[in-house]
Amino acid sequence: MARIRVLVIDDSALVRKLMTAMLSCDPAIEVVGTAGDPLIARDKIKQLHPDVLTLDVEMPRMDGLTFLENLMRLHPMPVVMVSSLTVGGADVTLRALELGAVDFFPKPSSDLAASFGAGADEICAKVRQAALSRPRARTAVRKLDVAPRLSADAVLPTGATGALGNSPIIAIGASTGGTEAVRVVLEAMPPDAPPILVTQHIPAAFSGPFAQRMDRVSAMRVCEAQDGQSIQPGHAYIAPGGAHLLMMWDGAKYVCRLHDGPAVNRHKPSVDVLFRSMALCAGAGSVAALLTDMGDDGARGLLELQQAGSATLIQDEESSVVWGMPGAAWKLGAAREMLPLDQMAARLLLLARTPRAGAGRA
Repeated sequence: MARIRVLVIDDSALVRKLMTAMLSCDPAIEVVGTAGDPLIARDKIKQLHPDVLTLDVEMPRMDGLTFLENLMRLHPMPVVMVSSLTVGGADVTLRALELGAVDFFPKPSSDLAASFGAGADEICAKVRQAALSRPRARTAVRKLDVAPRLSADAVLPTGATGALGNSPIIAIGASTGGTEAVRVVLEAMPPDAPPILVTQHIPAAFSGPFAQRMDRVSAMRVCEAQDGQSIQPGHAYIAPGGAHLLMMWDGAKYVCRLHDGPAVNRHKPSVDVLFRSMALCAGAGSVAALLTDMGDDGARGLLELQQAGSATLIQDEESSVVWGMPGAAWKLGAAREMLPLDQMAARLLLLARTPRAGAGRA
């Protein structure tokens, strides 16, 4: 089986060396070359024909975003950004995802060798998934310490389900490629849309800037969810990175609850946790969609929602960057419908506004 050919682009010789060493640990990956700036990279892409690029943002002669924009317009290919975990880094990375980057890998601010080494498993997984992705232009590995693969039981046990309130609720789960997919859905929503809860796999430093970007492009009010925050129509709530987002009934209304439990399916926030919380307290009064992502977080939660009477949807394979979570849900029989991304918002809105048996106060 052919190995994945990777070109590493970074102006730091040390980072190029560390990235090459990490990626070379994976027998499925071959680093075919490195480049110190985008102009060198442009020539090496023509010579080496890599399958995936890793790309730094701040480089001489041409910044990474300008290079990425040109690349995705002229020769779309899978790109994994290497970005700093800062507010500024978050804004640039989110812009890179808008331009067509598949995913990103956080660059540590200090102790590069130790921090990069600890992330070897993560960057190799991202490159492998990027190689399977469908990039589009848009406006025996040594196992390191990995979080245990816990289920949603670790945060929220199962129990009786049923709608406690009368307001319809929409839930969305996404990860790889999801920041753009979520944007497409939220941009299409009217200002009076039913409330939307979003769990996007994202680091803590990025979730706030992501929510702010969504607020600027959507007619709804979009914010990073806060513990105890009332869930209201016309508002969308983004799960903070590093905390699980749950929906709870406080006796008079639905509220957001943040939970500092363990990672579920190796993610925190976890889509399974959000979906299960909705199955328990909203049941048929909710509508849920699972968008593009690798892995299977959210698939079992979507099945629980369907069994509780919810309308459940997934993004189709053709419009997904990576058809991991939606595909896993489809195989489980957890989704009643499969739609392209550009039809998702209208369908979610229609289903949320259509009364269904079992919805409303129990």
